[in-house]
Amino acid sequence: GDLKFHEQQEGSLCAQHCLNNLLQGEYFSPVELSSIAHQLDEEERMRMAEGGVTSEDYRTFLQQPSGNMDDSGFFSIQVISNALKVWGLELILFNSPEYQRLRIDPINERSFICNYKEHWFTVRKLGKQRYLTVNIIFKLSPNLCNTC
Repeated sequence: GDLKFHEQQEGSLCAQHCLNNLLQGEYFSPVELSSIAHQLDEEERMRMAEGGVTSEDYRTFLQQPSGNMDDSGFFSIQVISNALKVWGLELILFNSPEYQRLRIDPINERSFICNYKEHWFTVRKLGKQRYLTVNIIFKLSPNLCNTC
């Protein structure tokens, strides 16, 4: 279907807006994405603790800020991936071995989550030949790909 929903970005919450524009509704808030990020942080902390809570690596890990979110509202690809799992969707990285193994043809895909200079945005297929960049930074840019 055609694009019916576009959420304008507020602050640095591009992951939230990217997901909501992809899913075509107000499904994720900063609070929900922060909760996913904290859960991932805790899982990482537990894995690091397996090497010993007195180890130098573990103590160094505890001193570092979260790799899943920051104070500006930026969320990691892991947060986005886990958020999509709530909807039964799987994020497959373009350069991953899984992508190669599945022999995915990008022409047949309906949407993409992209990152450019620490900014998340959605590219969705409209009809059979055009893509639309759903993105506040670059505005709405129809005809991103006329040859697809």
